[in-house]
Amino acid sequence: MGKIKKRWTLLVSLSMLASLLAGCGGSNDNAAGKNNPDPSGSNASPSASEATAKKVKLTWYLVGDTHKDMDKVMAEWNKMLEKDLNTTVDLKFTTWNDWQTKYNLLLTSGEKIDMIFASSWADFYKLSKQGAFLDLTKLLPEYAPVTWGNVPKDDWGSVTVGGGIYAVPNTNPEYTPSGYVYREDWRKELGLPEFSDLNSIEAYMDAVKTKKHVTPINGLVYDNVNVLFKSWNDFQMIGGTELIGATSYDTPRDIQIVPFTDKYEAWVKKMKEWADKGYWNKNSLSSKQEAGDFIKTGQGAIYWRNPSSAGGFINEVKAKKLNMDIGYFPFTRFHNYVMPTLPSSNAMAIPKSSENPERSLMVLDKLRNDPAYFDLMTYGIEGKHWAKGKDPKSIVIPAPGVDLNVTPRFDIASWGWRYEPNMLKEEGGWDGLDKLKEEFKPISKPDIFGPIYMDYDPVKTELAAVNQVFEQYGKPLMLGLIPDVDAALKTYRDKLKKAGIDKLLAYVKEQSYQYFDEKGIK
Repeated sequence: MGKIKKRWTLLVSLSMLASLLAGCGGSNDNAAGKNNPDPSGSNASPSASEATAKKVKLTWYLVGDTHKDMDKVMAEWNKMLEKDLNTTVDLKFTTWNDWQTKYNLLLTSGEKIDMIFASSWADFYKLSKQGAFLDLTKLLPEYAPVTWGNVPKDDWGSVTVGGGIYAVPNTNPEYTPSGYVYREDWRKELGLPEFSDLNSIEAYMDAVKTKKHVTPINGLVYDNVNVLFKSWNDFQMIGGTELIGATSYDTPRDIQIVPFTDKYEAWVKKMKEWADKGYWNKNSLSSKQEAGDFIKTGQGAIYWRNPSSAGGFINEVKAKKLNMDIGYFPFTRFHNYVMPTLPSSNAMAIPKSSENPERSLMVLDKLRNDPAYFDLMTYGIEGKHWAKGKDPKSIVIPAPGVDLNVTPRFDIASWGWRYEPNMLKEEGGWDGLDKLKEEFKPISKPDIFGPIYMDYDPVKTELAAVNQVFEQYGKPLMLGLIPDVDAALKTYRDKLKKAGIDKLLAYVKEQSYQYFDEKGIK
């Protein structure tokens, strides 16, 4: 992952648009004609010059948590926006605590929102079909012409639903499989083998617990264990559920209720052993602190991350000069394949409630394509959060003389506007990410599960009931926080049956097979 991954572009007044377009070597008409079958624009919309005549304040939302210096960064950004686009932005965050419930509520409450982070893993396709987002097809060529010209046609296709374009995807191709960051120095000190399989990971945690007297996975634990479970067994979950999926990448049509499989039963029995050995704390389900925080203080040893976020974690440890060596093990090595991140995984959409869609697109276009805007909102304030490196494409974090313990690295969820040509490489940072990309390229396989659209409305009652059972019975079982595994597993399965899991399974199969048939996937 890390997570989290994988994980976010603005525009201009008419005069600045012209200069940017000249630098791109193409006209609005050419850009639109290249990507859009209907580039005529909307006759009802104001022109780009008219769109900035009135000063407006936009409301934008990102997922995740804010940063302690967000007010200072926003003050700088709004100075630039006011000067260039006669605009200011009020940037808000969902936080990671129950973010999905908050996210969906934002889009159904009627709150006036001018732009919001959107993703295939945040129900983008479902919400688009339900009318939550504005169709941008006619607006993009006029109000985001630079972006309209440099986003690949296939990427626009990934955010097209029912013939309309409902988001602006980022342009930052990447791989975001799950994996573990861990104390590599401890592994070497304890004479343990490199991670390669479940046994080597268990041996590491056992030695950390018994010889270093440290809880291996401290703080929040569930995701750290669940991603290992899915990756080790090659379960491919479908439709955003934690309960229904294909038994492997190679058998996409073998879709089952995961808690009813023999692999799940064997796993939860193993997790009971791990819990009893103290690999995590008994209060792990109520903890509010990330496992990575405990690694930094010497009180933890394992934390799940995707390669990109692993790089950020390792770079932070280096920059803070913490006395530890962090390693990274990608779970792709279990089955020797990786799926690239979908373009729709990180995007920006305009809710139907927006009163200023044209201005929002102009701001996004500017943010994405103007390095001054991009650097500020991706890396923070120059001279504080970062400084220029030895070459134009490198960056130093933090700026010289700045203490990361006082001024943390700027790490908001800027995934939605990332544009690869503007991304900077951290000087002296972790070089493992480039090595992993080279490792991933020859074993890359297309993501045949992520694009499956699942509108759960026909089974929403069953889905709600099943999710409640999962929270109450499934999570404690996965973490071995129960006295009797066999009894707890039977109760869990019985409760899922009563909640309607079989009807949910039939629906997931129906929708998945329809997609597989369309794509010729056997």
